[in-house]
Amino acid sequence: MTETRVAVAGTFGPLHDGHRTLLRTALKYGDGGLVVGVTSDEFARSSRTRAVPAFEDRTTAVETALREQDEWGREWEIRELTSEHGIVTEEPAVDALVVSPETAVELAAINERRRARGFEPLEGIVAPYVLAADGERISSTRIVNGEIDEHGNLRQ
Repeated sequence: MTETRVAVAGTFGPLHDGHRTLLRTALKYGDGGLVVGVTSDEFARSSRTRAVPAFEDRTTAVETALREQDEWGREWEIRELTSEHGIVTEEPAVDALVVSPETAVELAAINERRRARGFEPLEGIVAPYVLAADGERISSTRIVNGEIDEHGNLRQ
């Protein structure tokens, strides 16, 4: 049985329990290692109007979360992501992509681009949403807006 090299990507800022679930899912299935894409400052800010922590701060938070979540002793690397699907459409040695329910629909387009390059399609691994105390999903935007904390607890 071959090992699975898993990719996961995001802005990860501010980091929250939903991100931790994505990272834990990638660690669980990534017995062949992980590639974690963290969006560059420019790319992160190009699609958001809210504040985004600096790349170095987000990378440090991801590294901390990986160490805390890794009960399997996986190897992982963090790469700067400068385009939406850059790593997974350019890296033939990735076997699976961990996505949220929201981004799962993008897998078909990613695999189409991979096939066009002669790469094998990726297996999609959907990590569940993590809900806040109010039953809505945890998101960085909600945290920045002061609605919830990183664990989904409501702020008044």
